[in-house]
Amino acid sequence: MADIAPTAVSELVPESYLQPLADELVAIVARLRDVAAAPASTQRSQRSERSERRYLALARQAYALRRKRAAIFGNPELFGEPAWDILLDLYIAHADGKPVSVSSACIGSAAPPTTGLRWLGVLAEEGLVVRENYADDHRRVLVRLTRAGITAMERFFDAVISPA
Repeated sequence: MADIAPTAVSELVPESYLQPLADELVAIVARLRDVAAAPASTQRSQRSERSERRYLALARQAYALRRKRAAIFGNPELFGEPAWDILLDLYIAHADGKPVSVSSACIGSAAPPTTGLRWLGVLAEEGLVVRENYADDHRRVLVRLTRAGITAMERFFDAVISPA
């Protein structure tokens, strides 16, 4: 077909057949332009906003249940998962738009500070969290979920909400 001249296509296929296809292509291009031109905030559907609220509720519930379980059994080390506690804490902070200091993240891990720091390092190596200097005070270091960390948490919450 590479040897056929462009003008020869119209001789092989009637225009009455090509016109509806051309009209459909023009409509598709117009829809794609509209989607590409829309700001990211308007591209988010109500469904995704509902999902984000559900994810936040799940994260809050999971974190609260972990604290309650530790209190009831009297020994938080029985159920230690500092990395998971840090991820839950950082997800909640992300959803609330709140900054989290490294020391707060360590407290959120419900583990000794050295353990919390070690797990922050592991999570950073995995690309799930990033440490950043605080803009107003360079002595203070903040930690937040990366895009990969947020995505992983949301995939987890999706699996909890809609188990396959």
